[in-house]
Amino acid sequence: MNVSEMEFQQIYTDFRARIFRYLARLIGEHDAEDLTQEVFVKVNRALETFRGDSELSTWIYRIATNEAIDKLRSSAFQQESHEDPLDDSDEAITTNSCMFEDVHPLDQQVMRKERYECFGNFVKSLPTNYRMVVVLSELEELPNKVIADILGLSLDSVKMRLHRGRALLLQQLKAHCKAEDWL
Repeated sequence: MNVSEMEFQQIYTDFRARIFRYLARLIGEHDAEDLTQEVFVKVNRALETFRGDSELSTWIYRIATNEAIDKLRSSAFQQESHEDPLDDSDEAITTNSCMFEDVHPLDQQVMRKERYECFGNFVKSLPTNYRMVVVLSELEELPNKVIADILGLSLDSVKMRLHRGRALLLQQLKAHCKAEDWL
């Protein structure tokens, strides 16, 4: 397959925002921009070798996932994570809890944004193997089969991780949010 610069630009235009959003949910916005660029450098270099065994989107998400895993495993990122308030500690979760006071109707949009950020903080607190599956399923809205292809897992493993990830997420939401904030 001979890929022209125009074809790559179209792929970049079609997928850049989705990949950035996905990576931001996995590793945080601070590192997501650079990692998104690295993903598309790899996509550009490897595009001619893409055989079409899977959907193009699945292939790109897989590259992004591998880059995210490498980043999450890097000692520099792990050191930053220990300093980051979004680590797995209960203190960080409590600090980022979503306790909301009664609000006026004009503040609903702000409250919605705070809820989304709160939810995102809880997702980021999930162990990596559950976080990836939850983000791909709940936030990227991909089917389990596609998630299995992206992560190189069996469909049963995806279902199991999704079930456990959702259970952990629900446990955190119940412990740190008022019921009306997560229902």
